[in-house]
Amino acid sequence: MQKGHKKLLANALIALGVVYGDIGTSPLYTMNALINDVGGTQHLTERYVIGCLSLVFWTLMLMTTIKYVLIAMRANNKGEGGIFALYALVRKYAKWLIIPALIGGAALLADGTLTPAVTVTTAIEGLKGVNFGSHGVLVHDQGEVIIITLVILLALFCIQRFGTSFIGGAFGPIMVVWFGFLAVFGLKNISADPFVLRAILPHYGIELLFDPHNKVGIFILGSVFLATTGAEALYSDMGHVGRKAIYVTWPLVFISLTLNYFGQGAFLISRLSTLGSNGSGYNPFYQMLPAEVYLFGVVIATLAAIIASQALITGSFTLVEEAVGLKLLPRMPVEHPSMARSQIYISPINWLLCLITCSILLFFRTSAHMEAAYGLAITITMLMTSVLLHQYLLANSNRFFATLYIVLYATIETIFLISSLTKFIHGGYVTLLLTFMILMTMVSWYYGNKLRGSLYGESEYLCLNDYKQMLQDLSNNEDIPLYVSNLVMMARINENRMVKRETLYSILDKNLKRAKVYWFVTINTTDEPYTSYYTVDMMGTRNIVNLQLYLGFKMGNSVNMYLRQVVSDLMNQGIIDKQPQEYTTQPGRQVGDFRFVFIRELLDKNTAISGWRRVLIQVRIWLQNHTMSPVQYYGLEFSDTVVETVPLFLKRRVAKKLRQNVIANKRQE
Repeated sequence: MQKGHKKLLANALIALGVVYGDIGTSPLYTMNALINDVGGTQHLTERYVIGCLSLVFWTLMLMTTIKYVLIAMRANNKGEGGIFALYALVRKYAKWLIIPALIGGAALLADGTLTPAVTVTTAIEGLKGVNFGSHGVLVHDQGEVIIITLVILLALFCIQRFGTSFIGGAFGPIMVVWFGFLAVFGLKNISADPFVLRAILPHYGIELLFDPHNKVGIFILGSVFLATTGAEALYSDMGHVGRKAIYVTWPLVFISLTLNYFGQGAFLISRLSTLGSNGSGYNPFYQMLPAEVYLFGVVIATLAAIIASQALITGSFTLVEEAVGLKLLPRMPVEHPSMARSQIYISPINWLLCLITCSILLFFRTSAHMEAAYGLAITITMLMTSVLLHQYLLANSNRFFATLYIVLYATIETIFLISSLTKFIHGGYVTLLLTFMILMTMVSWYYGNKLRGSLYGESEYLCLNDYKQMLQDLSNNEDIPLYVSNLVMMARINENRMVKRETLYSILDKNLKRAKVYWFVTINTTDEPYTSYYTVDMMGTRNIVNLQLYLGFKMGNSVNMYLRQVVSDLMNQGIIDKQPQEYTTQPGRQVGDFRFVFIRELLDKNTAISGWRRVLIQVRIWLQNHTMSPVQYYGLEFSDTVVETVPLFLKRRVAKKLRQNVIANKRQE
């Protein structure tokens, strides 16, 4: 077998273990939710079951296969997918596109907290009250279900630090067994009633939406939507395994899911006369399994549920990393557990997800309650993705196709959203509250930065050209003690060489800093994920360096590493002078010491802004000062760094002029 084919098969196996967990476990709870919609098994009819199967089949076909696999995955940013990667591709076309990106990203992150809880709980509930002969009843009540689920979730979050390559390699073979299990027992039940396959015809689903027997009417789509909730996560995780791996594996996954859904439907139809009233706990996925494989079914379902949780956790890491790179969220400590550049781990996000997921489990307690809340936020994400994807199609395909796409999918997803709104009072408010909190964080950070820049005005910037001679004179003035050989200011310099006043104030006024070379370093985040190059403007000198680093939104900001490369290049080219060191443990060392200076801002009380603008700025500064420090963000933990606190003035208040009291002065005389 050729090397390329082996790599594709390996990626396909990892894809099964990383990206399909969420959508792959939907047969555990989707039909159960549809049974609850009709009022329980006693109200089931053949027409209702066939209609539900038709809706599920076409939802998978339209939402997952056509929208995400065939269309959205072509809108990848150098192999990276997800709503933020898509936004990076289209943001140049219109400023307002930031709005759907923020809303969609926040909703996806919020809904992901519910996935681990609902899938694992549903799987473990399959053991509750079941007598396994000599083994007895393994799980007696819901309290034991919660304890077991909690232990599994905690263990899952603990192993995230090993990276998705480790997890995907371990879970891939399990998912092969899982999808084979779905297909085999789905096909087994279909063989008893092959006529159930007529549900592939779409008119059965359309008829059900308007059937008087369907008590919830069009709102049944809120439960049908559960079959495709993992589609957005599949798109987000594309960068971890590659688009080709998903193209290879999705047809097999789709067939397995379809067979299992239809198998559950055939099982229900064949037992309509004997089902009776089974309440909300009746799950056809487990009920259709033969007794001799029931325990194995619960075990493999539990493992698949763990993998479903993994898909959302992995997707959350990817989303947050992209949001940080696009300056939509504060800095986060991104780790790369393996040699693969796309394998990441973000510790604060991991443990925050763990806390929220476990809290959701303890709050809802049963899978039925979680299902009632599940999927509401993700409908918002899908609608926002369609808005961005429409813009991408306008720029990269013909206008007719782009218009057809947005009309079709905006209509479908709006109907899904309206249908899912019925979940609000049943627990959907939890995910919407989380969505709102995440959205406010991103809005405060993004628009706080924008507002800060607009309020600063040109008066708060100084031109480096005007201070070039002063910096050179300071550098050459040996009467002043040398502060450091290379002074590095992490300061954004624009094309007109304008720099914030506070940067030069730090060098010349607050604490006179004499250096041999002054480095002004700007990091520019590009729309492509893995850009890595730099430009240098020496400003006609040999010791003032305007260094512009251009890094992709998925590249790490290891400034120390990049700076060493630049220094070596400039010295070899004779652009800057060498700095031979007399006292050193490294013979022949030609580079002096470095010190990195950072500015920490605090909003001054005399700032003349109020209302929502002041709140936005204060939240932005609070986030900046209470999240990852710039020293950590730029990978400078072992470098010489200084953090200086300066007041942030935005539209200073005009102080009332003091009047000298002449009479009082005379009395003192």
